[in-house]
Amino acid sequence: MKEKEREFEYTLEDFNFLRRISNQHSGILVPDDKFDMFYSRLSKRVRLLGFNRFKQYCDYLQSHQDQEFTEFINAVTTNLTSFFRESHHFEYLSQVLLPELVEKNRGRRQIRGWSAGCSTGEEPYSIAMTLLENVPAGWDVKLLATDLDTNVLKAAAEGVYPVDRIGTIGEPRLHRWFQRGVGSQHNKVRVKAELRGIIHFNQLNLMQDWPMRGPFDFIFCRNVLIYFDKETKTRLVSRYAGLLREKGLLFIGHSESLHQTDTPFSLIRNTIYQKTTI
Repeated sequence: MKEKEREFEYTLEDFNFLRRISNQHSGILVPDDKFDMFYSRLSKRVRLLGFNRFKQYCDYLQSHQDQEFTEFINAVTTNLTSFFRESHHFEYLSQVLLPELVEKNRGRRQIRGWSAGCSTGEEPYSIAMTLLENVPAGWDVKLLATDLDTNVLKAAAEGVYPVDRIGTIGEPRLHRWFQRGVGSQHNKVRVKAELRGIIHFNQLNLMQDWPMRGPFDFIFCRNVLIYFDKETKTRLVSRYAGLLREKGLLFIGHSESLHQTDTPFSLIRNTIYQKTTI
């Protein structure tokens, strides 16, 4: 789009300021090719605030970071997800990890997991289904689900999805874990309370303090590390290790790797890492 065709004046200086703010507060690296994406994603905020230039929005963000940063990061982050995405992770969870945890944790009858970067909830609900289908009744099973974006967290906690989002889920699971809408909601489903009940959704900036202390048996952090530089990624993964139990697992995205990072993990399966004994 040519600059003269834009509704708002938008310069490279504006873009550089905004992506610097993004990196400073969230650790997210924004490449040069996101120039137009930032304009399209943030135009609604610029319009809503009554500005006619992005420079005005940059000044506003600079002086109102506590109030505006959440709106800013909600606008520019991407939340692509689906139920049981990267199915080999859930196969490993059900066929290998959970049987091992049931045996190892038999004394305390407890399992803890974390979905870091949970987006609109499809990942944590997929994990929760797998947990409740494979862990004995009566066990204390809890899953923490966090994201930087407050809008997607609200949607995730509600657990309501259009019917076309559940096409990859088989009929037995749909019957067990979802309620079909009626009347004006006939084209939607809602995750049942039993499933929602084991998940705690919470807003979290991975670059800031973490209130939780763990320990977790496993952590899913998929398609998050790709946004960070090597130093930030190494620091983040090392923090994950600090919250995992001995030999706990870290699941990452299909396009991610811990290769050439100095972290206490060893690769045991495709994009599945185990915490190593120090």
